[in-house]
Amino acid sequence: MNGWSFLLSRRWAGYLALTIVFALVSSGLGVWQFARRAEALTEISKIDANYDASPVPLADALPDLDSFAETQKWLPVTVTGTYLVEDQLLVRNRPLNINPGFEVLTPLRQDDGTVFVVNRGWLPTGQNQDAPDAVPEPPTGQVTVVARLKAGEPTLAGRTASGDQIATINLDDVAERLDAPTYTGAYGLLDTEDPPAADRPTAVVRPIRDEGPHLSYALQWFVFALLGFLGLGWAARQEFRTVNIDDPAERERAKTRARREAAKPRGDGEIEDALLDGTHSPL
Repeated sequence: MNGWSFLLSRRWAGYLALTIVFALVSSGLGVWQFARRAEALTEISKIDANYDASPVPLADALPDLDSFAETQKWLPVTVTGTYLVEDQLLVRNRPLNINPGFEVLTPLRQDDGTVFVVNRGWLPTGQNQDAPDAVPEPPTGQVTVVARLKAGEPTLAGRTASGDQIATINLDDVAERLDAPTYTGAYGLLDTEDPPAADRPTAVVRPIRDEGPHLSYALQWFVFALLGFLGLGWAARQEFRTVNIDDPAERERAKTRARREAAKPRGDGEIEDALLDGTHSPL
């Protein structure tokens, strides 16, 4: 085959197909990283809009027990009621700074009988048992709570718990345990209590405003897709030179490339070797 006709071979058709597949996979991963960045930016917008907002009454934020919109995540609400300490639950497998532990869920019953689940914070696993060594008591009597809204969690296959421990914050399951009208759209991450407790679990920390490296990863994947075609073009050019080595025009181009290569400035090591061999005279 002379000229570029080798590109019509089955072998080069295979190379082109592999390059296209590689480009499609790389582009798909780039699009996925853009989607991940969009999700991160959405979470950041929720933090900016809601985390430091003025608290609103729970009934205004969640008019129905199953009300909740993702745009309300981190929104502070106020709710007044009495903690149901006897119905308190511990959520398993909740690490904090790589330390194993639990989150404490304490239902809060309002005067109208409805119950709002409050996550009062984190406790480490005990020294001698798979439970906290001690759970700080919440305030007794009527208490006014400021908490930030967060959606309930789905049930995860393979995760089990017993007694006063639960595997996930599935609010429907919690409502069944309480056997009372319970908010199932969202629960609250405790911010403040009035009156305050003498001691409380470790408070949930403010979420970090970090979109992650998704943008740079996305751009890298698109660059990889482009490099695949550039590599294919380079390989085609190299084979063209090999296939057409007997062509006078290609021989002339090869000589020109050789002269350019020879004319390139040599490194210090090569100059020193030339001096030692006596083939290069110092200036």
